[in-house]
Order: sequence, then structure tokens, then C-alpha cells
Amino acid sequence: MGESVSTNQSTSPPIPQALVELCAAVLPVWGRQLLTSRSQSEAAVAEMLSAFAAIGPHLTRAAKQSGEITAALAHGEGGITQLAQACEDEIAPVLSRLDAPSAAAVQKVMAMIHQSVHALDQIAKPFAHETQMVAQQVDRMYIGLQYQDRISQMVSLLHEDIERLQATLAQPGTDPAALAHQDWLARLESQYAMAEQRQNHSADTAAGSPAQPSDDDSIFF
Repeated sequence: MGESVSTNQSTSPPIPQALVELCAAVLPVWGRQLLTSRSQSEAAVAEMLSAFAAIGPHLTRAAKQSGEITAALAHGEGGITQLAQACEDEIAPVLSRLDAPSAAAVQKVMAMIHQSVHALDQIAKPFAHETQMVAQQVDRMYIGLQYQDRISQMVSLLHEDIERLQATLAQPGTDPAALAHQDWLARLESQYAMAEQRQNHSADTAAGSPAQPSDDDSIFF
């Protein structure tokens, strides 16, 4: 039994010193670059989230005010349009008892009131539409930030794996068995949280294209 173990150890290929030195020089550079990228990305996302948090209440109030304006201009009971029509209906019987100049003046005033109400209605409709469009775009931006959070997690995992590899190679007398790629890849895969990570890991993508995020994946906001 002891001879078998000794034979297996002796046949294991040694780690070339040049490769160890290369990794010792390159891996820290990769690690620092990934760490800086992640740090800057997270800082940018935090800044944008803070800005969106400030925008949110303003959008809510704008949407509420838009609804109130629309309701005020509605043709139904209580709306300005209905009120203007009710005023005209009340004045109509009186017009027949007025002289021509007076009746014409009243009719002109009522026409101006209707024009004003119509103008307000035309102003309010685009305002309501634009408020809705802005809210939709902000929702899309939040989704983009969620994808950025995914990227940060992926970079973090890569950085940790690079540091682990660096530490393994730096240990004196590292056993080549510790660098078995099957075990290394299995450990890395076990830490994935998203489907596209697993697909990219196994190269299970169409035409060599990177895997796309799935709506079913966890979102970490």
C-alpha cells in the first residue's frame, strides 16, 4: 500500500518553477485590477441608487398631481369641463331676456371659458403621459443596476479564486495534486449563484455567445 502511494507521488508531474514565478507575478496584478474594477463599479452603483432614491418621491408626487389635474378637468361630475357646461346651461334661459349686445358679450365670455378649459386639458394630457414615461425609464435603470450587481458578484468570485490560486502556488512544496483542475473547477462552480455563471462555466451557450441573465435568477437588491 505504501509503495503504491510512493509510486503515485513520484509520477506526479512537478510544478515548473518558471510557471510558479509567472503566476506569482501576474496573479496579483489581475487581482488588483479586478478589485479596483469592483470597487469603482460598486461606488458608481451606490451613487446612482442614492440619486434614484431621491428621484422616487418626486415621481410619486408628480404622478399624483397629474392624476388630480386629470380628475379636475374630467367631463364627469365635479370636473371643470362639466362645471363650465353647467354654467352655460344655467345662463342659456337668461340670454333670451337680454338685449343683443349683452347676450353676445355673455356668449363670448362662455366661449372663452370653454377655450380655457380645453387648453388646460391639452396641457394636462402630455404631462400625465410624460410622467408615466419617466417612471418607466427609471424602472429600466433599476433593472440595469441589478445587472450591475450581478457583475460585481461575478468579479468578486473571480478575485477570490485568483487569490486562492496565488496562495496555493506560493506555498513551499505545493503538492501538484492540489492543483487538480477538476476539483478546482468543481469548487468554483459550487459557489455560483446565477444560471449564466453555470452556463458560461460549462460553455453551454449557443454559438459561443455569453449566457444571458435569466429573470428567474436571484436579484440582490
